[in-house]
Amino acid sequence: MSHPPTTASSPARTYSPKSLNVLLWLVATGFFMQTLDSTIVNTALPSMARSLGESPLRMQSVVIAYSLTMAVMIPVSGWLADKLGIRRVFFSAILIFALGSLLCANAHTLSQLVVWRVMQGVGGAMLLPVGRLAVLRVFPAERYLSALAFVAVPGLIGPLIGPTLGGWLVKIASWHWIFLINVPVGVAGCIATFIYMPDAKNPDTARFDLKGYLLLALGMVAITFSLDGLAELGLQHATVLVLLILSLACFVAYGLHATRAERPIFPLDLFQIHTFSVGLLGNLFARIGSGAMPYLIPLLLQVSLGYSAFEAGLMMLPVAAAGMFSKRLVTNLIMKHGYRKVLVVNTVLVGLMMASFLLTSLHQPMWLRLVQLAIFGSVNSMQFTAMNTLTLKDLGTGGASSGNSLFSLVQMLSMSLGVTVAGALLTTFTDLIPRASTANPLPAFHATFLCVGIITSGSAWIFAQLAPDIRTTARKTDPSERT
Repeated sequence: MSHPPTTASSPARTYSPKSLNVLLWLVATGFFMQTLDSTIVNTALPSMARSLGESPLRMQSVVIAYSLTMAVMIPVSGWLADKLGIRRVFFSAILIFALGSLLCANAHTLSQLVVWRVMQGVGGAMLLPVGRLAVLRVFPAERYLSALAFVAVPGLIGPLIGPTLGGWLVKIASWHWIFLINVPVGVAGCIATFIYMPDAKNPDTARFDLKGYLLLALGMVAITFSLDGLAELGLQHATVLVLLILSLACFVAYGLHATRAERPIFPLDLFQIHTFSVGLLGNLFARIGSGAMPYLIPLLLQVSLGYSAFEAGLMMLPVAAAGMFSKRLVTNLIMKHGYRKVLVVNTVLVGLMMASFLLTSLHQPMWLRLVQLAIFGSVNSMQFTAMNTLTLKDLGTGGASSGNSLFSLVQMLSMSLGVTVAGALLTTFTDLIPRASTANPLPAFHATFLCVGIITSGSAWIFAQLAPDIRTTARKTDPSERT
């Protein structure tokens, strides 16, 4: 039976232990599916390309459409939950996500697949923020940390197993099942949401900053289309330049708007927090390279080295395993050397490891390739952990909500930009390098990895602006943000 509506002040004891456990599993599963679908398609792109009659080097829009939509929708999801009710919005999110997945599986052209991935991203963007809000509304304060930690774990696992699971599904069935597996989960999730999810609303919900939201959304879409314009969309140089100028104008206009608006969607006061501003900008630029690698590596292995989708997925396991292990090391390094030294050195190391993939060849020993992937996974994971804790450590209670939301937006935007930049570079070098071609694009991959490594290493100067004595974490942050 469904529970009566509750408010933010309703006591958690009105819910039975069974209801609380089901709610946790429901939110955790939603977060898992959301994060899983950000990486599960990467190993299946060549198979999708063959099925849709496209070049595997021009399939980046399938990844970009999902992550960019997530970035655009994140700012509005929490407001919708407060205004319309948690149960209604979470139910709609699961339904839209599952329906988008079903339509993706039935797409017959690349354009159709991209449109349905956008729909999938709309639903996926609301799953974590709204689900986390439900947990905070229902669980007593003493159980917040453990409940949020439980919800966070599947979200950490999803991106790690995504490439391998995607390759396995392609091997035993077809790429369509990457999306079809979401449908039964979505049906079960809708039923559980209707029965167990609280329907809390916030009667004091402030008016949504629609003008600020539209400026940010238009800016994000314009910069993504401009970067992808020459590669996949075939836009003229003048059009690309106009889109770049438009994106810059939108971001500047938002800054001017936020100084006058009574309640801007993201207050500019957040940038007065030194660690937050440096961490956020560092995340944006350093994650461009990190967002490109999960797209580039499986494509390199399949298109240039002859791996199957499943074999390419298995090759991503050393990246995930080394990443999980290295998370235990970075805290001690930060306490000993400080955030600035750790992030400057590690950012350069991440960039060098990305550039090291220009040495990839058909004759490279397997053990060396595995070591290379493991080292990259280790330093990349340390980078994420250090950047994320730096960004969130000094937000405090007042800026936690808007700061976390802006941070989530930047994470998804940088993932979208990473794939966009990688796709544009790969297409450009395939056309420019005489030895590169669609049949043998290995030289184009080499040049792309080098450029991505340079971009990442260059972002180290942002972290160099930190004070050398910043070491401790000022507050405990939501574990679900540390991905």
